[in-house]
Amino acid sequence: MNEELMEAATVLDACGIAYVFRFIRVMVQGGVEIGFDTTTTSKTVQQTVKGAISLLMKMRFIPEQEIDKVTTPKGYTITGLDEMEYQGFSSSLIKGILSSYRKIQ
Repeated sequence: MNEELMEAATVLDACGIAYVFRFIRVMVQGGVEIGFDTTTTSKTVQQTVKGAISLLMKMRFIPEQEIDKVTTPKGYTITGLDEMEYQGFSSSLIKGILSSYRKIQ
């Protein structure tokens, strides 16, 4: 790895673990909100994340193609994804990464 990217790698690799854990925690909270108990939700979310990572590794990491496979027109997946984007999911994550990067510099 280029030495100039070490700080950026620290943000993505080290801080990234916490970002992924936060995502998992929020998924569990959402599962509880829709009626599951915490233990069942935790196991389900862990398996979901594990499956998603396995797919990405097998498919040479093309997330959008995998998203398209599970998103149908007028379906509940696209409805959820659209709401997450409307609420700032992607921009919030990018801003968090940039904030961590600015702090490490």
